[in-house]
Amino acid sequence: MGGSEQKYVNEAFDSNWIAPLGPNVNAFEQSIKNRLGDDVHVAALSAGTAAIHLGLELLGVSNGDDVICQSFTFSASANPITYLGACPVFVDSELDTWNMSPVLLRQAIEDGIAKGRKPKAIIVVHLYGMPYKISEIGAISDEFEIPIIEDSAEALGSTYKEIPCGTFGDIGILSFNGNKIITTSGGGALVSKNKELVERAVFLATQARDDAPHYQHSNIGYNYRMSNVLAGIGRGQMEVLGDRVNARRANHQYYKDTLEGFSEIEFLKEPKGYFSNRWLSCILTPSFEIREKLRMSLLEENIESRPLWKPLHLQPIFSTAQHFVDGTSESLFERGLCLPSGSNLTQDDLDRVVTTIKTVLS
Repeated sequence: MGGSEQKYVNEAFDSNWIAPLGPNVNAFEQSIKNRLGDDVHVAALSAGTAAIHLGLELLGVSNGDDVICQSFTFSASANPITYLGACPVFVDSELDTWNMSPVLLRQAIEDGIAKGRKPKAIIVVHLYGMPYKISEIGAISDEFEIPIIEDSAEALGSTYKEIPCGTFGDIGILSFNGNKIITTSGGGALVSKNKELVERAVFLATQARDDAPHYQHSNIGYNYRMSNVLAGIGRGQMEVLGDRVNARRANHQYYKDTLEGFSEIEFLKEPKGYFSNRWLSCILTPSFEIREKLRMSLLEENIESRPLWKPLHLQPIFSTAQHFVDGTSESLFERGLCLPSGSNLTQDDLDRVVTTIKTVLS
């Protein structure tokens, strides 16, 4: 916490404005807008997953439709596809950013069109805060006229050519879950330059209540709006977002400076024009065995680390889903490790991690 959160939460209590919506929600949405740009519109929601769900519905995805989704990501990127009865089609990653491969994306789209099943939407992720290949993916989206949902759950504070992530897709989504770079305990947001889409999202997120003096509903709605209390936390967190990004990037730089001399350790580089918030600091090792030796040695020192995301096309729940892969994400999963990355890590914490890794590799 940065310090201001309690002030805004107290305002909610002092004004007896505890219910969903209220001054904190409005101010939180405005603070996100200020960060992302005046040409975007924002709806604060209960979760990033809710934002993806609403985004898919806003783009007309329905039962039986195909939706392309990055395979190398958390399951929340894909789960909302199934909420609507649609079918996920998973696409593998490329090695420059670890995000969706433009080559395989084109293959997936052309295959779908050949089968008379043109995909309805593309969900692409800025993984671990590293922007995806925005120009290439955007060009393919434009060519085939398939809208993009830009999953920026991990990328608040990241930029591509100095433009904030979350503003490149037809719809952007943010997450403020407890593990993200800033948090509202639980929460998310839907972002778009299309004002009508965001207004429709707000309508659906508040139970789709018609404009009538009584409770009347002509559409199925959801209880997806953020509460005024949690939005107060978000207001305080937005004030320190820059500090959080600096802290995460400093963690990554320290790991890189102290470990890059070891041939067994590889870091994901920032391509030219890319700026990652370095939400998590990740390393690649030569093999599954070395990764596991590092992970278990850290655990013995009471230091938690974690393998990179297990690709969704390898998850039991999606085992029958169509996928276009070349082994990239599977290799990343087997060889990659997320190191401790919290914004509040001390120098002693970082030294403990590095010392343990050096001991193993030596």
